[in-house]
Amino acid sequence: MPDAPASTAPASTAPAPTRHRPRRGLGLALLAGLSLAAAPLVATPATAAPGGDELVISEVFARGGSAGAAYTHRFVELFNPTGADIALSGLSLQYRSATGTANPTTTVALSGTVPADGHFLIQGASNGSNGAALPAADQTANGLNIAAAGGTLFLVEGTSTLVAPPTGAAAQPDAVLDLLGYGTSNTFESAAATAPTLTESIARADTPTGDTDSNAADFSVGAMTPESSGGATAPEPTPTATPTPTPTPTAPPTSAPTVTIAEIQGTGAASPLVGQTVTTTGVVTARYPSGGYNGYVVQTAGTGAQGEGRTSSDAVFVYSSASVGSVAIGDHLQITGAVSEFNGLTELTPTSAATVVTLDSPAAAPVPAAVGLPRTAEERETLESMLIAPQGAFTVTDTYDLNSYGSIGLAAGDSPLLTPTEVARPGTPELAAVVADNAARAITLDDGASINFLGSAANKAIPLPYLTPTEPIRVGAPATFTRPVVLDFRNSAWALQPTTQLTVENADSVQPATFADTREAAPEAVGGDFSIASFNVLNYFSTTGDSITGCTFYTDRDGDPVTVNSGCDARGAANADDLERQQAKIVTAINTLGAGVVSLEEIENSAKFGKPRDEALATLTAALNSAAGSEVWAYVPSPAALPALADEDVIRTAFIYKKAVIEPVGESEILLDSTAFSNARKPLAQEFRLIGDAESEFVAIVNHFKSKGSGEGADADQGDGQGASNASRVAQATALVAFADRLETEKATDLVYLLGDFNAYSKEDPVTVITDAGFVDQGSKDGEYSYAFDGAVGSLDHVFASPAADATVTGVDTWNINSGESVALEYSRYDYNATIFYDTSAFRSSDHDPVVVGLDLPEAAPATVIDVATSAQTKRLGLLRSLTVTAVNNGPEAVAVEIATPYGTRTKSSVKPGQSFSTTYVTLLRPIKAGVATIEVTAKDGTERTYEQAYSAR
Repeated sequence: MPDAPASTAPASTAPAPTRHRPRRGLGLALLAGLSLAAAPLVATPATAAPGGDELVISEVFARGGSAGAAYTHRFVELFNPTGADIALSGLSLQYRSATGTANPTTTVALSGTVPADGHFLIQGASNGSNGAALPAADQTANGLNIAAAGGTLFLVEGTSTLVAPPTGAAAQPDAVLDLLGYGTSNTFESAAATAPTLTESIARADTPTGDTDSNAADFSVGAMTPESSGGATAPEPTPTATPTPTPTPTAPPTSAPTVTIAEIQGTGAASPLVGQTVTTTGVVTARYPSGGYNGYVVQTAGTGAQGEGRTSSDAVFVYSSASVGSVAIGDHLQITGAVSEFNGLTELTPTSAATVVTLDSPAAAPVPAAVGLPRTAEERETLESMLIAPQGAFTVTDTYDLNSYGSIGLAAGDSPLLTPTEVARPGTPELAAVVADNAARAITLDDGASINFLGSAANKAIPLPYLTPTEPIRVGAPATFTRPVVLDFRNSAWALQPTTQLTVENADSVQPATFADTREAAPEAVGGDFSIASFNVLNYFSTTGDSITGCTFYTDRDGDPVTVNSGCDARGAANADDLERQQAKIVTAINTLGAGVVSLEEIENSAKFGKPRDEALATLTAALNSAAGSEVWAYVPSPAALPALADEDVIRTAFIYKKAVIEPVGESEILLDSTAFSNARKPLAQEFRLIGDAESEFVAIVNHFKSKGSGEGADADQGDGQGASNASRVAQATALVAFADRLETEKATDLVYLLGDFNAYSKEDPVTVITDAGFVDQGSKDGEYSYAFDGAVGSLDHVFASPAADATVTGVDTWNINSGESVALEYSRYDYNATIFYDTSAFRSSDHDPVVVGLDLPEAAPATVIDVATSAQTKRLGLLRSLTVTAVNNGPEAVAVEIATPYGTRTKSSVKPGQSFSTTYVTLLRPIKAGVATIEVTAKDGTERTYEQAYSAR
């Protein structure tokens, strides 16, 4: 999936990395809304130019894994100095050796997004296991094997390999956005940069934005600081105070003029007094002596009663590590300092600690402004840094950053933000309206600190705020404000801050909001004879990383491996203990689903590891049965006809079913004759029926379409909100519909269900292909969503039913046990924080929610009962002989009866239950020979039954 983190501050203006931190934030849903009127829904690549206003290569390390190396892998870091996100789709990073003169030997197609004022980390090849693991990279390129002594890196607009780019300092093709020649390279900008060492990288010597088109001048050797789009990812200490450079006054006065805070703030986005030294007064409403903000907020005495209809703010953030420790909330201060704008936040920096004076004169305490969340940036500016008491409903819409930065995404109103293409077709006014609404409703609830809880070991030892093992915070949960907050602007996003840093220790007196527990212990009842479900099990691999050579790992706070990072084909648990934790949660979830058939996505294809293809599937099934206490579950074996192993992914799809309820009919089938799935998992189909009901056959097909994370050419991100590889997913949907049509004919059933992770939201093109073919999206019936990404919810997981199958549906539930929960609960984050959030419950067993659909299959029509008793009798009376044949209807309904003998045929159209029909044939002198009478009985529905009745000679 693409990522759209929030920005970091450019180093040229930020005094310290701890002051404002990068965040993942409410990226796609919010940023798309802010730029909709003037640009596509996602950022597009820019062209390079010297001067620090375009995407650049910012740091390189070339000795990963060597003896004595600081890190196990090489890396290349990119930096975006602009104020807008830059999408990397359609760009590439290319490498040529130091002496090469032909085409670059390595081309890495880039994917993802570099946030505004942010970085992007590309992990390259490794020489071994020496060194520490890199922080989580945005993209892994195992083939990027850059030489330590020298080489050339090209950042290219396009994914085609450059054709023999010129050597020396010659002008490069227009497609080259940036170029770095280092060490002994024969290709460079002006002159080659010094080569990196075993323990040091080469990075831009001035700032990440400095680009003078001289590699030698722009880059220098120094301490490594690899940083991803999620922010500062290198080990870093707990934030400490670092002073801000005092802005140079434009015309320094001999004495600072006295102004109000409202005059400092002005009526626009920036202060009209930037660069000037002024004196003002205010009451301290919030202070942040710890956590990295290093300052406090002052607000004009007695203000705040007027919430709406304001023209300027009456509060300002004072950046002063020197004085923050000596002021208290409620102090009335006179401050002389310089006015500045720091990433859009108006600040006052005292000239010195001596220019912060506590006044003895009485001052009325500011009143928290009782306001709903302002919908526009202009309205929010009038309340910047002010104390507010938020009014109206708020709903949790994002919990991802809770695990890393202690922040929570909120949406004003009683629902989370919606992924635009979940509810509106791309390119429509309806989509634009959703994007705009997301931007207007989004706000972050912060913790009053800039700590990256995934950063240094010291930071990992700090318990996360807000979240506890017994008090979940979930997407969709109502949030209730219980204390005033400060309306703040940091990291290019608006946030609500508590009045001091929130910690576990002070939560009872500082935490500004509470959250409803919306967990459901089990899915809602869906009715029917039984149910089917779809569940993405998040890279369930029974082959652990420690059993494969070359795997690198994500590690916990003690450095112990937890999950596979890169270097091998495994994607799941690092070792048996981690697998047990992962498996326990999945087993709890599946055994609680109540479904008779479950389709699985993202389970290991064990054949890729030299094992039987179904080994991981069998392992999970055995674990399910062990937890259930009996042999409840069975799995559908792989069919005999399989794709070539080289054409298969390391993950696959599968079916499990409850043996007492359902049985498979015949062998499963994988769609083999379609090229549409060359970059995705091929559909797997199986016919099932209820135990004891031979007429209840139906077909289920499990799917896992291509993800949105990468693509080129027709598969490049088109900027319409559907992500990369949409063309592939459309082709896959088309092929799936044809596959379903064929199976419907071959299996002689019109009951067909398509399940799985389609990697497409409900109004995107692939889903439209399926629904236009007559299939009904069942998930759209329950108003719930299976996935949360970038602060918005939507459904990538679907169950589609053919028209006849739709008539069998009795209920639908998307069981929200995963997507809305904090990732801190996942097995993959075990022991990442001082607080252990893991348990064996179903919650955060995956990142996708299972979808359950109840079915009431049509019963076979009761067989027509024909029950007729027949008899025959012959007699002789003098010269006469006779034959009498009788049929008695012992059945439940009237029937027509026809009696045929050699002497004639007679019929009666209706013989009621309990009645009889007889016919007698009489001969004179002629004997009756022994023979057989034929009685044809026909029911009202056309069912026929034939009886033969023998008779004797007479």
